[in-house]
Amino acid sequence: MSVTEREALDFSLLLSKTCDLSDAMLRSKEMADFLYWKERMEQDPEVKALLRKMSKAKERFEECERFGHYHPNYHEALDAVKAVEAEMEGIESAREFKRAEKALDTLLYDVSVVIAHAVSESIKVPSNDPLPKHGGSCGSGGSCGCG
Repeated sequence: MSVTEREALDFSLLLSKTCDLSDAMLRSKEMADFLYWKERMEQDPEVKALLRKMSKAKERFEECERFGHYHPNYHEALDAVKAVEAEMEGIESAREFKRAEKALDTLLYDVSVVIAHAVSESIKVPSNDPLPKHGGSCGSGGSCGCG
């Protein structure tokens, strides 16, 4: 078997395993939960009304944000966005969708970490978490040594 044939075989096996993994993730409890609450949220008339309200509040805040804290309505506009977010948290479908989305994101991140670290422990895996749990970065005392 030539090197090219072996590489093609290895790549075919990798693609096959990738399909198996993606199928398993699509059948996961996290995915089912996410899709269920996404549909419930999208059909909720109260959520639809709050999304329109949020869009207007964010648009107003973005106008103020161009000038920063010095804009006379900056804090008022920011408070309006936070108030709509709080209203949204009071709606079960939106709250549960957000929880399910976070659970699915965690699953995807954990699988990514396993795959990346199977190749090398030094591979960094991007996360949506603003306070990452794994590894360090520049200035945090991580592996770069500058902390």
